[in-house]
Amino acid sequence: MAAEQRKLLEQLMGESAMSGPGTRAPQLSITDPKVCRSYLIGTCPHDLFTNTKQDIGVCKKVHNEGLKAEYEAADAEQKRNWGFEFDYLNDMKKYVDECNRRIDSAQRRLEKTPDEIRQTNLLLKQIADLSKTISNGLLEVAILGEEGQVNMAVTEFFKVRQAKQTKEDRERELKALSDTSGPSGHQKLQVCDVCGAYLSRLDNDRRLADHFYGKMHLGYAQMRKTFEHLQKELKGRAPPHREPIGDSRDYDGGYGDRGGYGRGGFRGGGGGFGGRGGFRGRGGYGQRW
Repeated sequence: MAAEQRKLLEQLMGESAMSGPGTRAPQLSITDPKVCRSYLIGTCPHDLFTNTKQDIGVCKKVHNEGLKAEYEAADAEQKRNWGFEFDYLNDMKKYVDECNRRIDSAQRRLEKTPDEIRQTNLLLKQIADLSKTISNGLLEVAILGEEGQVNMAVTEFFKVRQAKQTKEDRERELKALSDTSGPSGHQKLQVCDVCGAYLSRLDNDRRLADHFYGKMHLGYAQMRKTFEHLQKELKGRAPPHREPIGDSRDYDGGYGDRGGYGRGGFRGGGGGFGGRGGFRGRGGYGQRW
């Protein structure tokens, strides 16, 4: 129990804080397999979903600010020799693939066609964005009115009216779609194709906005975007060869059969997220959400 508590404190406070002033975990080097390479390069998946339904707990590897600073200060050639980007890519792939499987399963349960799902998700995103535009526009009108800038306030109010009309049109389209697609028992539900959460077509604007700008949705959106970027950047590059350190059964930082790029790792084929291309291969994040 004491060891688990210390591990949690190390992740929250940084290992250097637990090691005493003026120290920086001298027993670990930046290439030690106990160090979390996702944390060194960007954001560890364990840190993206804390206090959400997808909370995966504390990372079992070391998050050390000193080592992160050392990585950031290294030159491009040194980073290429380390090849930590492949570890980061492999780490994200595991969670993206898991999310995609969950989305596929949820969509099958709703028995909707991919085109119906695409149209529904697009309309929901447009409605949420229009609601935010209207809210910000009304605030701008009020500020301009208080400042005496009447002409600008009128212009902004006209834009708000146009946004309201467009939002009403999209809501009518969404209602018509819900009346003609899917079985009757599931007509009120749809699946977010970024994070896999169920959404209700009857949710008000505030609830939809809470989802699209919520921590879990944004976490998966960030992970997918970073995954796509790294996949393109590393295309054609071979991961560096690494010799197992100590007991190979406990080593998960290489590129062999365990935890690497042989079985269940990044294979370089298929493209996109989990081999589907883009954000699940149907138009990308910008078009879907």
